[in-house]
Amino acid sequence: LDDRPDNPGNRVIAIVNGLGDTKYEELFVLYRDIARRLRDAGLEIVEGEVGEFVTSLDMAGASLTLVWLDDEIEKYWFAPCDTPAYRKGNMDRPEADTTELASAPEPVAVTEKGSEESQKLATKVVSALKAISDLMHEKEKELGQIDSVAGDGDHGIGMARGSKAAVEQAEKLTKDGGGAGTVLAGAGDAWSASAGGTSGALWGALITAFGSVLGDEEKATEQTLIEASRAALDAVTRLGGAEVGDKTMVDAFVPAVEALEEGKTWDEAIAAAKEGADKTKDLVAKVGRARPLGEKSLGTPDAGATSLAMIIETVVKNAQ
Repeated sequence: LDDRPDNPGNRVIAIVNGLGDTKYEELFVLYRDIARRLRDAGLEIVEGEVGEFVTSLDMAGASLTLVWLDDEIEKYWFAPCDTPAYRKGNMDRPEADTTELASAPEPVAVTEKGSEESQKLATKVVSALKAISDLMHEKEKELGQIDSVAGDGDHGIGMARGSKAAVEQAEKLTKDGGGAGTVLAGAGDAWSASAGGTSGALWGALITAFGSVLGDEEKATEQTLIEASRAALDAVTRLGGAEVGDKTMVDAFVPAVEALEEGKTWDEAIAAAKEGADKTKDLVAKVGRARPLGEKSLGTPDAGATSLAMIIETVVKNAQ
């Protein structure tokens, strides 16, 4: 109520949205208390909605949205609609479009086997992805708790699911003779598709970009790995639009890559990533789902930056 717009009137629509793992009985009990509080505040509830409208994997909890009605908003709110996720009123059934559409994007496949050196590197990639997956499953609850402070609490679940899918696809492509680039492209697609959300898309882009520099032919040198790290970082910033200081994974990624480009060791890059992730506890979220609750995130590190620092350390140690 403190965030109500200027001169909103006293007519509202109250929407209680279950996030995926909260029972309907609990949602209706919650709505009853909300309705009482709104009436006590002198507001007229024109309509109440209780259900699962926008969910987030298996996340517990609920969200409350208040729509302040004026004549224009009321007209659109009560207009009939018919969508897969939300229906209201009656609408004439539209004529069905029977045009056949592709049900899924073309999956990454091995069209040409990688060189012997690249296939060896692909085997190491699978080993690194397995180590990442083991770590993300171990840290799933911890990352979820960090993310729940000012986010939706699903970061741990998403990272665990994404890394597991990446391992499975990477193993398949490696058995088919794929080089490192193809294996990482497939792993990136699988991670993005299974993890969901912004984090899943960013990790998919990160892994794919890293693999595009490695390719399927050449042996990976120290310089190649640094260039691949830069390409991965560029893919994340290009897709997500975040900068250092926005309280995202970029705050850990940038110092790690810059340390490598300055000629520092991989251990020093790990330390830089950890320091960058730790500093996010003193930042206010400026982008992403945590932005509306930015002040609430003070004192807690960013889950994405934390998981990235963990993964960098795991990958480096796995390669040693």
